[in-house]
Amino acid sequence: MAVGIVPTSEISVNYNGRITWFVVLSSMVAATGGIIFGYDIGISGGVISMAPFLKKFFPEVFTKMTQTTKISNYCKFDSQLLTAFTSSLYIAGLIASFFASPVTRTFGRRPSIIVGGVAFLIGSALGGAASNIYMLLLGRIMLGVGVGFANQSVPLYLSEMAPAKYRGSFNIAFQLCVGIGVLSASLLNYGVEKIKAGWGWRISLAMAAAPAIFLTVGAFYLPETANSLIQHGNDHEKAKKILQRVRGTFDVQAELDDLIKASDNSKAVKHPFKQIIKRKYRPQLVMSISIPFFQQVTGINVISFYAPILFQTIGLGASASLMSAVVTGLVGTSATLLALLIVDKVGRRAMFSFGGIQMLVSQLLIGVIMAVKLGDQGVLSKGYGLLVLVLICIYVAGFSLSWGPLGWLVPSEIFPLEIRSAAQSITVAVGLIFTFIIAQTFLAMLCHLKSGIFFFFGAWVVIMTGFVYFFLPETRNLPIESMEKIWRDHWFWKRFVCDEQDYDKGET
Repeated sequence: MAVGIVPTSEISVNYNGRITWFVVLSSMVAATGGIIFGYDIGISGGVISMAPFLKKFFPEVFTKMTQTTKISNYCKFDSQLLTAFTSSLYIAGLIASFFASPVTRTFGRRPSIIVGGVAFLIGSALGGAASNIYMLLLGRIMLGVGVGFANQSVPLYLSEMAPAKYRGSFNIAFQLCVGIGVLSASLLNYGVEKIKAGWGWRISLAMAAAPAIFLTVGAFYLPETANSLIQHGNDHEKAKKILQRVRGTFDVQAELDDLIKASDNSKAVKHPFKQIIKRKYRPQLVMSISIPFFQQVTGINVISFYAPILFQTIGLGASASLMSAVVTGLVGTSATLLALLIVDKVGRRAMFSFGGIQMLVSQLLIGVIMAVKLGDQGVLSKGYGLLVLVLICIYVAGFSLSWGPLGWLVPSEIFPLEIRSAAQSITVAVGLIFTFIIAQTFLAMLCHLKSGIFFFFGAWVVIMTGFVYFFLPETRNLPIESMEKIWRDHWFWKRFVCDEQDYDKGET
């Protein structure tokens, strides 16, 4: 079956403008939210592999890890309380994302970014100073509030600030910052693990404050996007001045007119969450749910959350495990940087496909090696341990070239303004729901499925790669406000999407 994709050159609208230092600096400040998100992802796996941290907050796990020899390699860290430390961030982020949606829609993107930055600051302070498990979990919950607000607002901010032809690169800057955050956390964990006094974990948890301060202070100086100014303030003159500044030209009337038209349409929508379930928004609704779901069931958060534990499972020591996490973080960041450079040249669909194949092959090989060579009580030889590390790096690179950055980019660019904030909150919520589920269940799944866990996630990679091939049209170089055209011309979605005239006559 042919997938009918209209070439973007036939439907693209060319606005005047260029990349300016103003838009670059504004986007860099906003994308710092990604560094904090990545740092919070990467830091948890490192600190829960540190003996002093386990001894203080999770003594049962510490005892099982150090004193029990007959327990399976795959079950040493199986503890629901331990996974709650990681996953509590994501359930808090889920709840916060629904509060973030009306804030982003009513008051603008910048206030949501500021709220996220303040929550990150509070969470990092509580984590670094934690004296009991309740204080520790409260710190993670506040970090989750920051994640809910930042993940709601930052991708939208980047998509709306960027010139259409460079939107992919600008938006992937968020995922690049996530990768930088993961890498920074891994490096810090490796360094502080060697502190003999046993308080290195406090430094790891508290250092999230550094990018949080930068984001919070910087957000006060960020310009609001022209889309947001028109939508919630109806300030066309100020929006025009912002456009002129970020585009580096006075000739922005065509883009401004399209934004005003989109805003007028959005203001007619009083209940965006009711609107998004209507038939004409069916493609966007499906994508807002399926893309973040598929992003999580790639299995990447298994690596991000628990890389040091996973490497200890295959027989590496604590320091070697933390260093291996540094290596995978470096690979992921480098691959994301490559994605940033090629996304607006290669296109979204091709990157999804090649990344999916790369992830699938590496996952299958890892599963086979662990099934045949590790077993319940064994230890991988140095050669096979190194091979597993290389395969994990290949897998991480595949994700970082595809579902990592594109899982944020594509949802943020396909929604029309009238449902954009609501749809983005659904995307964030679905992502956080399944991040929470996987984070909370992974150690138990590892204990029961053993090496089969890699085949489990591999099967999902097959499904999601097929989904992209058949149902996701190419969005490269297409202005956000013209995005509805790709759905009208798609072989499957055109049966749901109709012209406004037809819709007014009797859409159900």
